[in-house]
Amino acid sequence: MPRTSPVVLTFDGGSLGNPGRAYGSFRLSPAPGKNLPPRRLEFGHGTNNQAEYRALIAGLEGVLAWARKSKFDPRSVEVELRGDSQLVLNQLSGEWKVKDPDLRRLHSRARSLIDRFGRVEFEYQPRRIIVRTLGH
Repeated sequence: MPRTSPVVLTFDGGSLGNPGRAYGSFRLSPAPGKNLPPRRLEFGHGTNNQAEYRALIAGLEGVLAWARKSKFDPRSVEVELRGDSQLVLNQLSGEWKVKDPDLRRLHSRARSLIDRFGRVEFEYQPRRIIVRTLGH
């Protein structure tokens, strides 16, 4: 069954102390006007950038679970990633290199999930929009 509109995945992460207590959230919008509730996550100890990647990875896993439940082949699903982390978005799109060893593992996991979908677009959004979308 083909998809007609992209699944929008909005994600955000941070840490108190950087590094410190890491947290994140994501929200799926599988169709225009249909927003699933935001998911809030705790990651233990980490940096802001690690938390951003972890929130994205959890969101991508959420899209895969949604696709399975909806009986969509992930290869037929288009995903629009929205975040305020230029580092994560530019690293995943290939515009920036991943130099930090700790981020390489997270980047690799995110790329392996992204590669399971038919098409993925990366969209930077200002923090105020991300905060409004995720409700925090």
